[in-house]
Amino acid sequence: METETRDHVSSYPASRRSAPGVRSIDGLGLRPAALARLSDLDELRYDFPLVLTAAAGSPAVSLSALFDGLLAEAAQESGTEQLRHHALRLEREIRKAVRPGARTTLTALWGEAERSLGEGGDPQIAKSFARLRKTLRVDGVVVGCDGDFPSVFVTHAWRVSQDEKARRMRDIIDRLIVGLSDVLRADDANSPAAFTPERLRHSMGTGFANEFDFTEMAKLLTTARPMVALSRSRRARIERLVSTLESQAFFSAGAGSAANAGGGAMHSFAFHSFADALDAYRDRLPQMVELAKAIAAAKLEIDGRYREDLHDAMLDASGTGELDPAELAQFPDYFVHVLADTMTADESASLTETLAGGVPVKILLQFDDLSAPPGGTDRRAPTLALARQFAHAAIGIGGVFVLQSTSSHLYRLRDDVSRGLAFGGPALFGVYSGANGSNGDLAPYLASAAALESRAFPAFTYDPWRGTDWASRFSIALNPQTELDWPIHRIAFEEESVQRASADMPFTFVDFLACDERYASHFASVRREDWNGSMVSVPDCMWDDGAPGRAPYVLMGDKENALHRVVVDRRLLREARRCRDQWRSLQELGGIHNSHALRLLERESAAWEESARRDAEARASVESPSTDAPAAGAAQTAAPPSAPAEPTEKKMSDDAFIETPRCSSCNECIKINDRMFRYDRNKQAFIADPSAGTYAQLVLAAESCQVAIIHPGKPRDPNEPGLEELLKRAEPFR
Repeated sequence: METETRDHVSSYPASRRSAPGVRSIDGLGLRPAALARLSDLDELRYDFPLVLTAAAGSPAVSLSALFDGLLAEAAQESGTEQLRHHALRLEREIRKAVRPGARTTLTALWGEAERSLGEGGDPQIAKSFARLRKTLRVDGVVVGCDGDFPSVFVTHAWRVSQDEKARRMRDIIDRLIVGLSDVLRADDANSPAAFTPERLRHSMGTGFANEFDFTEMAKLLTTARPMVALSRSRRARIERLVSTLESQAFFSAGAGSAANAGGGAMHSFAFHSFADALDAYRDRLPQMVELAKAIAAAKLEIDGRYREDLHDAMLDASGTGELDPAELAQFPDYFVHVLADTMTADESASLTETLAGGVPVKILLQFDDLSAPPGGTDRRAPTLALARQFAHAAIGIGGVFVLQSTSSHLYRLRDDVSRGLAFGGPALFGVYSGANGSNGDLAPYLASAAALESRAFPAFTYDPWRGTDWASRFSIALNPQTELDWPIHRIAFEEESVQRASADMPFTFVDFLACDERYASHFASVRREDWNGSMVSVPDCMWDDGAPGRAPYVLMGDKENALHRVVVDRRLLREARRCRDQWRSLQELGGIHNSHALRLLERESAAWEESARRDAEARASVESPSTDAPAAGAAQTAAPPSAPAEPTEKKMSDDAFIETPRCSSCNECIKINDRMFRYDRNKQAFIADPSAGTYAQLVLAAESCQVAIIHPGKPRDPNEPGLEELLKRAEPFR
């Protein structure tokens, strides 16, 4: 039975879960081992929830960071430790009160938490809360990382940036209207109509009505003062400019503002369709051009520099079709929020057209599901491929700001989000929410974090404003352990012998899919007594697709924190390889393991070695006597020829070492044991701690090295299992 089980495990297909030794994971409540202990987020201090603020460039603040700031401000006073204890209790109570979809302000949640914690009547708690409340200067809606978070966060950040832009433009428009109105009032005050007897009597007031002869005064003023009035064309132009500025529908008027005095409806700039946003932009373009022309002409009129013979022709020549980038940047940006999972082919085409047209649009493309098998088949949904397609297409268009992130890390990219919203052209924000409804009780925060950790949905930014080369424009720095294929986490667990143990386990794309209940048929749990040497972790099967005799597995934990080895079928292994290859492409764009740089380094190293060899040969030829030189003396006897030296056998060094200058930075040894093997400043490997691993790992690293520069030496532990076989394998690398 044991042999049958092992044979089955080593060649596991998803369709044979009923075989001895394995069982379905349906209903077991398993999670990847790295997530097994993260069941109650309310007890953790992490980025969420967030408080949405109205500060430009900083649209939100983490609740944890907010309380850290309050405590830092109160650190100068006595009783800080007790205050900290009470503050953390208050923060935890507020965090527990935030529920999906709820939109409550911080002050309201704060008050509820105070009342809940203060029910016992402890005067010290009340005193601490009062001290904290006195330093609280931030308020706003508190949001958690739920399915709506990408829309709520990016939309809020967009509105904050647009409000700031609108305030600046309203100030300009108001000042221009006031300035033009002053010109008209001055002209009215200097016109003949201003010097009629009735206007003069009215201006003097009733107290002097019988003291002056206003008819004679009008004659005197009109004959003694030259009349300088606006020309009819200039007055008509100024009145037309005032009307255009007052009736514009792009920037709503504030209290007491003269803008939009006509009372017309203001334009909306938020849409849920690319085509609708594009149509609105095209329809409003003539109005935008007219307003831009009015602003330019108004400035000239107020300064007294408007010349009809010159500026009329210039403004007419500008037509109604185009705006230069500086003028376009003054107008509101359009915002489109679309769920990528429901997009049609026509909408995909509209997205490309919108980005390629240079429209000042900010697009939030939200992905709720990356891995759903469509139509009931065992294939991934196209949404993951679409995410890559849209991002790469936007970058290829040029002049488009692109940001990709998961909900879990969107707050950490808040500065990049603000920079993208301020970008003077189109911007695309692709965000995975983690709310696909098929992750059991796994919160969207953890599901989206798993997508980023597993390289299924890595974070990156592409900012055309940052520079002229890829190194300046493109960044993948937010991703964990960017130099590795998969991030490695240390998993602590308890062995059957009740001994505490730990292991380093990569978090792969297979681990991400293991979170999804719809993929349960691709996994099977193996009984602990059937664990054997044929079971190999998923990363170690990346090269051979799980060759016969090897069963790829991942570690998962259940609700009792018991550890399971879960074998996976070949299909998911191929998907993991595809995901890894996509990540490696991003690494190259981000300047990590760049193949062009590595090839150049190899050529330069080979050229340097060849030059050094030639220099050595040249020195040797100078230092050794010439074979054509005459003998030193006739009487000198030739020394007897020495016996030919027996070839000495090249022996293996006792100590393991790496020929570091020849390292090609292939990363293979680092993946095997990143404590034993490390990179130096030149990103070339060396053995940092030979005692941090086994001799078997040294031999495996030597066999995996692409340039054969790792030499295992002799084993440090004479009792390590399988040494005889390991020494034979190490022989070629002595």
